[in-house]
Amino acid sequence: MSMRAVLEVIALDAGDAVAAQAGGADRLELITDIAADGLTPPVRTVAGIRAAVDIPLRVMLRLADGFGVGGARGLDRLAGVAGEMRAAGAEEFVLGFLDEEGGVDLEAVERVVGELDGCPWTFHRAIDRAADRDALRKRLDGLPGLDAYLTAGAASGVDEGLPTLIAEAARGGEPGYEPQIMVGGGLRLDHVPALLAAGIGAFHIGGAARPGGWDGPVCVEAVAKWRAVLDGVAVRQPAG
Repeated sequence: MSMRAVLEVIALDAGDAVAAQAGGADRLELITDIAADGLTPPVRTVAGIRAAVDIPLRVMLRLADGFGVGGARGLDRLAGVAGEMRAAGAEEFVLGFLDEEGGVDLEAVERVVGELDGCPWTFHRAIDRAADRDALRKRLDGLPGLDAYLTAGAASGVDEGLPTLIAEAARGGEPGYEPQIMVGGGLRLDHVPALLAAGIGAFHIGGAARPGGWDGPVCVEAVAKWRAVLDGVAVRQPAG
């Protein structure tokens, strides 16, 4: 059995979103402030993008650089923003929080997820900074809506993290390993064949969709090139 690989593209505005969809993106991650590795965009930006395209959108829930929530006050604020996004019609999200020891901040994750009404969400690259990836996955196992991990396999990117990604893909279906692996972070086209061969079927690009750099817009042709490569080989599905 095989399936079409998922291509997710970072969009900062409606223009990015339109170009990404035209190039063949399946889904968008909506952020602002790439200098801080992506923060929550304004509700009006999300609404404008939703009006411009008809593919799924995942909205980042992260208010400051780093992977903490800024204490009780910061968590209250973040939970409020999550509720505002839901009230405005957002239906998919991206989030992830660590404590000072590098473990998952389960209290913060559960509080924010509680505002999402069961909506699907991705745990983002905080997993690549975790002290223990396996422990993080197992603590999050069973949380409502968690259907993907955005990861490079290592904090430095896919070059270093490729063996980890392949090993985790082989554990698909085990407790904590049911969510889809979405690879992003230093991802290049030359990484794709090995990832597809391992059964990984989701890919996330940001700068790779912008030949002019982050000051420039998403390029239809750049996204289309990724779409063509991903469509060139079907994703192998594990037996059983």
